[in-house]
Amino acid sequence: MSSRQDRPVPTDAPLRSLDLMREMQEEVRSERRRRLLKQGASQVLADPAIFEAVEEILRRGIAERPDGGLFLPDLLSDEEEWLLDNKPLAITSHRKIVGPIIVFLKRRIALPITRWLYEYMFDNLRRQQRINALLFACIEELAIENARLRHDVGRTGDPQDSAAG
Repeated sequence: MSSRQDRPVPTDAPLRSLDLMREMQEEVRSERRRRLLKQGASQVLADPAIFEAVEEILRRGIAERPDGGLFLPDLLSDEEEWLLDNKPLAITSHRKIVGPIIVFLKRRIALPITRWLYEYMFDNLRRQQRINALLFACIEELAIENARLRHDVGRTGDPQDSAAG
């Protein structure tokens, strides 16, 4: 049992939902940190403050980015370089006489036989596209945070930079 369940709750005390939510979030965060550390995550995450800061940056990257509003894909010259093709399969033929027969056979025989493979791949491509977008968003958020910190350090005058120069 958790420590929250062990404590008696006075029936006449008002229930503070914000306090309760904060406590639950902290328990979930603590459990996630323990699980990740057990699975081999960086030991730097053992510090609860660092873990919370990393989690906040990653959550901001995931939550605050509308689809298509990413900077990194915009820098890539061609959308085909990074965007996975998950359009439905189009069966066509350039042959004028035998083309309609080939298309008919492919649609009626080959396509039903391989439909399960296509659907399996299509689902995986959609999942991969979503993960790629999330990773782009997280990288972008980290780059923004890094730029913000560099700007702040440059504004305050870093003594290490002046000593090294």
